[in-house]
Amino acid sequence: MTVPYAINGRFLTHTITGVQRYARNVVTAMDASDRGGLCEIIAPKASDEWEFLQVRFVARGHLKGHMWEQIELPRIAGDRRLLNLCNTAPASKSDQIVCIHDANVFAAPGSYSPAFRTLYRNLLPLLARRSARIATVSYAAARQLSRHLPVKLSDIAILSNGHEHALSWDPSRAIAAPALRSAMAGRPYVLALGSKALHKNIALVMDIAPELDRLGVDIIVAGGGDGIFTQQSHTSGSNVELCGRLSDDDLAYLLDHALCLVFPSITEGFGLPILEAMARGCPVISSDSASMPEVCGDAALLASPFEPARWITHIRSVLQSANLRDDLIGRGFENARRFSWKQTAEGYMDLLASPSHALSSHASTTRPPVRIAAVFATRGRPEIAETTVRHFLRTQTQPPDCVIVSCVDASDAGQLASMPSIRVVTGPSGLAAQRNTALMSLPPATEVVAFFDDDFVADHRWLSAAATVFRDESQVVGFTGHVVKDGIKGPGISFEEAIDIVSSADTPQNLWSEPYSPYGCNMAFRVAAIGDVRFDERLVLYGWLEDRDFAAALARQGGRLIKCSQAFGVHMGVKAGRISGQRLGYSQVVNPIYMMGKGTMSLIDGTKQISKNLASNVGRLFWPEPFIDRRGRVKGNLLAFADIARGRLEPERAANICTQTPSRNPGHWQETR
Repeated sequence: MTVPYAINGRFLTHTITGVQRYARNVVTAMDASDRGGLCEIIAPKASDEWEFLQVRFVARGHLKGHMWEQIELPRIAGDRRLLNLCNTAPASKSDQIVCIHDANVFAAPGSYSPAFRTLYRNLLPLLARRSARIATVSYAAARQLSRHLPVKLSDIAILSNGHEHALSWDPSRAIAAPALRSAMAGRPYVLALGSKALHKNIALVMDIAPELDRLGVDIIVAGGGDGIFTQQSHTSGSNVELCGRLSDDDLAYLLDHALCLVFPSITEGFGLPILEAMARGCPVISSDSASMPEVCGDAALLASPFEPARWITHIRSVLQSANLRDDLIGRGFENARRFSWKQTAEGYMDLLASPSHALSSHASTTRPPVRIAAVFATRGRPEIAETTVRHFLRTQTQPPDCVIVSCVDASDAGQLASMPSIRVVTGPSGLAAQRNTALMSLPPATEVVAFFDDDFVADHRWLSAAATVFRDESQVVGFTGHVVKDGIKGPGISFEEAIDIVSSADTPQNLWSEPYSPYGCNMAFRVAAIGDVRFDERLVLYGWLEDRDFAAALARQGGRLIKCSQAFGVHMGVKAGRISGQRLGYSQVVNPIYMMGKGTMSLIDGTKQISKNLASNVGRLFWPEPFIDRRGRVKGNLLAFADIARGRLEPERAANICTQTPSRNPGHWQETR
């Protein structure tokens, strides 16, 4: 008799990692349910034999790997609905459920081999478009998938990992772990689990090893590599043991005797070791990124994967406080019970019966807030600055932890200086210099710094949207929101009009552009990635490529730059207090050439930038817009080419070019960009 549903059993040919463990436990729980007889698992002939109570097992086909999955599996499954639990599925089949555990191939591409990255970046979008339903393992993973794949967040089913399998492990059968522990002179140890993939962030554990040694704590790192990953080399200290892949029983032994599990991963679709540790009574210290807070709930200590000192503090606390450790163990037991393989299996059976079925699953927990500082640089426009900053503070759904107004003179901030929630700082003039002054004034705990022009009106969810991205996507270092309307390209937009535009804006919900060079009127950066990088103060004009230069310097260190439409606003483009066309025209040529020399702008991009500006200026020379000094810009362009021909490449010279502002209409030729 033909059963109505088929299960892709290719995972039975793989070494067990988190994804394969998920599939095995889901199928085992389906087999134990009263609907297990409705399914047949189809696997390649080279698969491990597996006996079930109800689920039928069939090993068929002559091919292996992806070729078997793409060519033979659809034929064997026929017209039956197919369940795929391990990220991939046959591209030719539409009547199927596909669990995609994460979008790390997009979010953390450096962790994967080129071949694996190429395959998945082409296959996953196709599966997202064609499949009857996409599932994933956490709310954070669902948000990530909706950013990188053509699937709506509301259409993704959340079917998490479970904890029960860890209870069946038997530490009395452990072999390698007891011998390892006996050789460690009885000192307490922390356990780290994970491969050497870059996003697992085992490097953090190595970095804190010397300090843990001084505390009398050893480190055991367990976990094997995998051919799909780009390996990260680690230099271990005298208190570090790298023990490779272990059996489940050995793992149970290590968890049962560890001071705690440390899980510093930068990004995870779920983070199953967290649940396994809690189920076995091992306290957990975890990264606060991506899915980890969701899985941990209130049962773990959380720390940024970019703040080693915080991890040392947490480990010291667990070491020195038996009450804290006992409390974490108790809360861990309770938290683990939120996640059940039985519940997940029932969810998949419901989807197989009806792919559009609405699922109830574990609740998404509140995540620790991202500590954000908002910076407004302003000069000579106190009324504008007061209006926009007060509106910003009054409306943001996630209030900033700190607001800094960076000025040349305190009077530039107007009445903002009297507000206790705002810190006014003063320093050298120029947008780059004023932003650097703000960077030097950030509170020590700041995680994200957001920069806004003093004439930018942000949607009330701007900071909240940025915080979600920075927490979910730990390798994003630069973030830009969507500009609904930009007054800089016209006569300008009044504050009242900007408010109306923002409140009625129809923005694209899933616009995610990457890589994207930030636009300085509304952008944010991860403070841990900034380090000693600063805005180049030789780029002297207000708002001319200093944003792109700064972001490119961060991206060269491996960070990602993105644009997200869920944070948006209006740039009013106020003309008062702006610079003349001749100075701007000079910078339009010199700045890109200067940045090409620095390596922060490519030859192609620099050439395009200069050509576009020249074409605009010359093309409108005899029909200029009343709010743009095209004649001055052309003069500045020509002066720049003359200086370059003489070997003079000094972007700061733009500030010293003598110009005249037409007296007949002051303010018209005071402009930027």
